[in-house]
Amino acid sequence: MDYLMAFIVGGLICVIGQILMDKTSFTPARIVVCFVTLGVILGALNIYGTIVKVGKAGATVPLPGFGYSLAKATIKEVDSKGIIGAFTGGIKGTAGGIGAAILFGYIMALIFNPKTKE
Repeated sequence: MDYLMAFIVGGLICVIGQILMDKTSFTPARIVVCFVTLGVILGALNIYGTIVKVGKAGATVPLPGFGYSLAKATIKEVDSKGIIGAFTGGIKGTAGGIGAAILFGYIMALIFNPKTKE
């Protein structure tokens, strides 16, 4: 049942992204920013936590999940360190994911021959 719910929740997030690309003039970069921002807002309001309980990896792996991780880590850090936690919490909470993205992006750039679009 966990796999099914992860597939449904993750699939719905992807469908929303695809609809935004097809039906609006949003660029992919704006959609990414919107998804991360939405994850932060829903995480701060404790709504995305419910979605994570239902969808598990289907909710934490896509971009709103990154925003949720930012919000959750920042709230935790503010509770323990005070106002300085607003600046350090998000970095501490997502450092592993950011580091992995940089590492794997670098490895892919070495393996493949990236070119800019003309």
